Amino acid sequence: MEPKILTTKPSADYELIDSGNEEKLERYGKYILRRPDPQALWKKSQLETEWKNADAIFLADRKTWKKKNESMQNEWQISFGDLKFNIKPTAFKHTGVFPEEESNWQFIKEKVQSRKSKGNTEPIKVLNLFGYTGGATLAALSSGAEVTHVDGSKSAITWAKENAELSGLINKPVRWIIDDARKFVMREIKRGGKYDAIIMDPPSFGRGGKGEIWKIETDFIKLLDECQKILSDNPLFFIINGYASGYSSIAYYNVLKSITEKYGGQFEFGELTILESKGKRLLPCGIFVRWYK
Repeated sequence: MEPKILTTKPSADYELIDSGNEEKLERYGKYILRRPDPQALWKKSQLETEWKNADAIFLADRKTWKKKNESMQNEWQISFGDLKFNIKPTAFKHTGVFPEEESNWQFIKEKVQSRKSKGNTEPIKVLNLFGYTGGATLAALSSGAEVTHVDGSKSAITWAKENAELSGLINKPVRWIIDDARKFVMREIKRGGKYDAIIMDPPSFGRGGKGEIWKIETDFIKLLDECQKILSDNPLFFIINGYASGYSSIAYYNVLKSITEKYGGQFEFGELTILESKGKRLLPCGIFVRWYK
């Protein structure tokens, strides 16, 4: 099995204009943002005059954004297909959406819709762990699934709800849970909860809502073992993404294979990337592994 490269291409509301010298220049709707990216080791293809056109630049040493366009709003909306997101640049240099996940969102929609088209009348239950601002949750809801969205951050849950409202999905069947991922899954095991699909994007380090410590090197395998116990008898898919985790997608594949092989199905793994609109290079943004039937 060969690794795959999944790529987000320029669209009406998003483009990676250029990258290089450990920075990237992106357009989110009507605003251009300049921020650090350690993966961009190469030289920039555009002149500095283009980079200076950014509406805001992230100052890593101060952990803050400096507006060059004083009329720039603190938050605004963009679209990815039929999904809408509230963009709010944060002190962690993030914007509230990870464009490289677009391929996964489309995958989720296709798998849910495919099962429903085959006459399946039972609810398709999806668990989104470390759900952040809800891209995967929105994709699942828009295709007719029931979703449980779990994140340890109250502000992330609030943001995800805002995105659901913008996308016209707030009244769809979704549970918003502020909780530590492992603690939630362990309680689901005791309750007999079952899910047809699981999505997770575990950080390398994090804290739960009550100060629980997450370390990927000690907690990741334990969480996957626990997730195995809440998969339904006929699961649909399992997606794991990795951002700055330090692991290879092959490592993720080997782990996921061991807990899903009894169901048959297929695997894909590799890198998530974004295509520059001008330089035409691929910016690596993370790794993924997907199992599906």
